[in-house]
Amino acid sequence: MSYNNRMRLLPRRSTCLAQIHHKYPLTLPRISLNWNLQIIHVLCPHPCFLRQHPQITFKVCKKATGGGAYKFADLFKERLGVSIDKEDEMNCLVAGANFLLKAIRHEAFTHKEGQKEFVQIDQNELFPYLLVNIGSGVSMIKVDGDGKFQRVSGTNVGGGTYWGLGKLLTKCKSFDELLELSQRGDNRTIDMLVGDIYGGMDYSKIGLSASTIASSFGKAISENKDLQDYRPEDISLSLLRMISYNIGQISYLNALRFGLKRIFFGGFFIRGHAYTMDTISFAVQFWSKGDAQAMFLRHEGFLGALGAFMSYEKHGLDDLMVHQLISWMEKFVQKGTEITAPVPMAPPGTTGLGGFEVPSSRGNTLRSDASNLNVGVLHLVPTLEVFPLLADPKTYEPNTIDLSDHSELEYWFTVLSEHLPDLVDKAVASEGGTDDAKRRGDAFARAFSAHLARLMEDPAAYGKLGLANLLELREECLREFYFADAYRSIKQRENEASLAVLPDLLMEIDSMNEETRLLTLIEGVLAANIFDWGSRACVDLYHKGTIIEIYRMSRKKMQRPWRVDDFDLFKERMLGSGDKKSPPHKRALLFVDNSGADVILGMLPLARELLRRGTEVVLVANSLPALNDVTAMELPDIVAEAAKHCDILRRAAEAGGLLVDAMINIQDASKENSVSAVPLMVVENGCGSPCIDLRQVSSELAAAAKDADLIILEGMGRALHTNFNARFKCDALKVRVYRSVIFLECKDRRHLVISRVPINWSNNENCPTDEIFRPVKLKGLSSFYE
Repeated sequence: MSYNNRMRLLPRRSTCLAQIHHKYPLTLPRISLNWNLQIIHVLCPHPCFLRQHPQITFKVCKKATGGGAYKFADLFKERLGVSIDKEDEMNCLVAGANFLLKAIRHEAFTHKEGQKEFVQIDQNELFPYLLVNIGSGVSMIKVDGDGKFQRVSGTNVGGGTYWGLGKLLTKCKSFDELLELSQRGDNRTIDMLVGDIYGGMDYSKIGLSASTIASSFGKAISENKDLQDYRPEDISLSLLRMISYNIGQISYLNALRFGLKRIFFGGFFIRGHAYTMDTISFAVQFWSKGDAQAMFLRHEGFLGALGAFMSYEKHGLDDLMVHQLISWMEKFVQKGTEITAPVPMAPPGTTGLGGFEVPSSRGNTLRSDASNLNVGVLHLVPTLEVFPLLADPKTYEPNTIDLSDHSELEYWFTVLSEHLPDLVDKAVASEGGTDDAKRRGDAFARAFSAHLARLMEDPAAYGKLGLANLLELREECLREFYFADAYRSIKQRENEASLAVLPDLLMEIDSMNEETRLLTLIEGVLAANIFDWGSRACVDLYHKGTIIEIYRMSRKKMQRPWRVDDFDLFKERMLGSGDKKSPPHKRALLFVDNSGADVILGMLPLARELLRRGTEVVLVANSLPALNDVTAMELPDIVAEAAKHCDILRRAAEAGGLLVDAMINIQDASKENSVSAVPLMVVENGCGSPCIDLRQVSSELAAAAKDADLIILEGMGRALHTNFNARFKCDALKVRVYRSVIFLECKDRRHLVISRVPINWSNNENCPTDEIFRPVKLKGLSSFYE
């Protein structure tokens, strides 16, 4: 059974809702409630889905936790006719925190002096930890495992204290207004500092600097001032620091009491507010003398709602989970129930929340309403696993380009923005150019632009940001506006043109001797990889001739030496040296890239050569479309057509279960009848992006990899923008074309260096590790869209 379910984390200023959403969309009403009620709403699927799957039964239930679950239960029943299932608050807080720390890769982070740094935590080393939930009051919970916890302490001085006193002292009407005031405050006008007591000097003997707060609100004692003489901004900041320092100190003392190394802070009081997190972090660091650090959760406002969701087995939803192994993947998209397009709020950053207003589609217009940009969407997907051939999964970093460099980030945002109009045109054309498609295309463009604007303001808003995340965000946003495959017609046209010239190419390759053939095949992979609609320089080539003409012209230009050239090592492993022949690889995983010439004229002939040598071949392709990348769903049809002209491919495809013999019209089969069939298979990689993160691959790919001893990564996205420095347990070949130029920093100028084509070989046994795997940091890899 295949599901496309989503749990949506909606903005914290509304009720904390978690929604299960099947592929048949449903509209969820927006409900604004008191902040101390956390509620989860579980939706039934579309009636069409129920008709197709009568064996599955669902029910609608609303589960709530927190004090509001009890306080407002009667109101829900009376006003809305809705019964609420109440869940225990502590159970939900712990379950929600455990879920986030296990399911979301970049959930936990530290925050010091305005800088956010994400912390990756090994699930096997997560417990025990201290969870500090700061709501109206503060609860401190020692968590020893799933369902194993104890409330060990707390304080009545919490978020309610800050809001209550702040409202009395400043006349602020809302919590956000109070936080905003604090950002313009100066607590030195009202707090008594150590320097005030010691004549501006430090008290260095006991380690207190002159700027250390000796007494919160202490100056009010000696100054002849009334309340109205103090600025509300200063009062708010002093109050915020007093409460935050107090919570940080008590939290550390409890962690010290139980010997806990990790302290996670969450709850309504924090709300992503930078200064609050800085203050708590300072308190923990100060009292622990640097031995402990405060950590925060990106989704700290949703612990209760998520915990309520995790109790699904008590509400008849366990059928959803047992039909297949599942895992969660975080995305950042809009509501799939309506055509929406976010636009920036003004001015941003006042509370640390970020966010955008969301225009909703009504007829032919898009109007604004009071909703906000989703802070995340958790997709329920088939199990994603760590690629088992990674040499060291703990140190693996997929992204080659460092987007923490602001100039690098700005460059890529410019590239993506400039490419956007062309992408919209192709997306609209893929849907027939209808008025509805144009409207959705316009909404997509504004939505994706808003995401870029938000990330430019706060690059860490969606977790640790890499180029792979940016590109996948764009593809997810396309799908959210129901553009399933923007390059569908282009791919079909190029597949047909490439298949038409494949027989002649195979005949040419077969006429060569073994060594020449291997070199020609690699040159062919590089030449065919030119055909990428994500590259402007490559798109220009389409106007210079037919596919086969461009392919042959490109192949001539691929002559060695290459910028990164390990072909001789690869040749030695494949063909041996002298009289010593190398045994064939047992199984090769070929990570393919683009449709058309790339896969048909480049990777298929290489796969055919491996099959000829007795190596099983697994073609690894995207699960979902991205640009003109070929998908695992499309590959069997391509192989079937190619097999009509090649007995090696036909036999291998049959052995791999890709086709039935009766479907194939064999030409020139007698020539290769003596070749024993080894299987040619296709598996999906579990992603829908031009790049690939090998920490999250499909279970099918993980299973296929267990017997593999050769990996071939092809293309800019998979072999350069990601995985350039990846290390593997087996032989690996990385083949990619720099389709444009690389910008290299040199003093005050940027020099353009025209790049050659690289082939990168790593042999697990015979090559010097330092030479093969030496980490390379590349700046300005601009070629993806140029």
